[in-house]
Amino acid sequence: MIRKLISRVLKLGNDKPTRSKQVAAVIPRASHGISREQISPGSRRVCETLQSHGFKAYVVGGAVRDLLAGARPKDFDVATDATPEQAKRCFRRSRIIGRRFQIVHAYMGQEIVEITTFRGALGDDAKTDAHGRVLNDNVFGTMAEDAARRDFTVNALYFDPATEQIHDYHHGVADLKQKTLRMIGDPRVRYREDPVRMLRAVRLAAKLGLAIDPEARRPIREMAELLENVPAARLFDEMLKLLTSGHAVRCLQQLRAEGLHHGVLPLLDVILEQPLGEKFVMLALADTDARIRQGKSSSPSFLFATLLWHEVLAAWERIKAGEEPPIPALYQAMEEVLSIQGEKLAITRRIAGDIKEIWALQPRFEQRAGKRPYGVLEHPRFRAAYDFLRLRTEAGEVAAELADWWARFQEADGETRSQMLLPDQGAKKKRRRRKPRAAAPTDPAATA
Repeated sequence: MIRKLISRVLKLGNDKPTRSKQVAAVIPRASHGISREQISPGSRRVCETLQSHGFKAYVVGGAVRDLLAGARPKDFDVATDATPEQAKRCFRRSRIIGRRFQIVHAYMGQEIVEITTFRGALGDDAKTDAHGRVLNDNVFGTMAEDAARRDFTVNALYFDPATEQIHDYHHGVADLKQKTLRMIGDPRVRYREDPVRMLRAVRLAAKLGLAIDPEARRPIREMAELLENVPAARLFDEMLKLLTSGHAVRCLQQLRAEGLHHGVLPLLDVILEQPLGEKFVMLALADTDARIRQGKSSSPSFLFATLLWHEVLAAWERIKAGEEPPIPALYQAMEEVLSIQGEKLAITRRIAGDIKEIWALQPRFEQRAGKRPYGVLEHPRFRAAYDFLRLRTEAGEVAAELADWWARFQEADGETRSQMLLPDQGAKKKRRRRKPRAAAPTDPAATA
């Protein structure tokens, strides 16, 4: 009730000019608890440098949100009133990137800090596509306008390392405390501006344990088709964030609940409707979640290999049924599945190559005779392929004995390995028959 009353008094909602005049609540460290020491050294230096040149500069968005929620931020972005050209001149090692909205990357040792200029309110002449998606966003404005342009209230938070104060324009701190993910402005308009926000809503809700505000949740299912109009590269990046959030299982479950899985990964709904396939995918995502929460790295190649494996299996069986030899049939199936995914997700050539190597090694694990196991062991993708085999074992797809054999084989010494090799059951080489020698020609003189 209090929040609604404040909103009425300040005349928030969808009126852009009024929103841009919104005054931020300035929250001191004593109330929010974040110190400058929790901010990365690189982003602190960026803010200090910009401020020393007379510009405003704040750590913004996800990093502030995550620190308030007790999570560890992946990166620290900075927002400023300096234009990209002005910001670039402040740093010796920096460059301007981006077309839709220009940003500056400042290189601080090993850290790359993303610097964005405050965005201004979109005018009626803003360049959009037929569905309302913003195509060009190099419109700069005030800090208040920038806050109004952000997607969710919990992302419109600005932390000043110099004063350790948070500037909160849209009650984001209160929403975070109330475990609510609320959209700034009209959700339908905001989703049309950038359909990826629907995926982001699912990811943030799952990651932070937030409930999506009903007004923001209601349009998602009916507007899911807008994701078909999103560039494949952006969709791939958002999927990686979702799958490596440390809460991929919850994200996937919520994607299904919101009706978004059809637009995210083509055929994902088919995969998840197969009992064996769903078990395999969930095991893989749970394993990835556990690794990320332990601070370990995760591989995009491995993740997408697990998500698409049962589509490969189905295609492989179909192609083999056409009397194609098993290994060529597997390679055909891999190309077919990756081609279908490539229509929606911009899986890079390098990642696609890694995925195919993980898949191609699976039938080679069956070969445990002669020199072939040594070749598998020396393959650059052996470790990932072996972990993949382990998941197949846990899902009941292959016998545990096979994975156990490879676990022992890779740890054994040379003599033990040679003793572990199985007898070669392959077809024996056919002995070459010797042709009978032709009889020597008879010398007429000798028989005379």
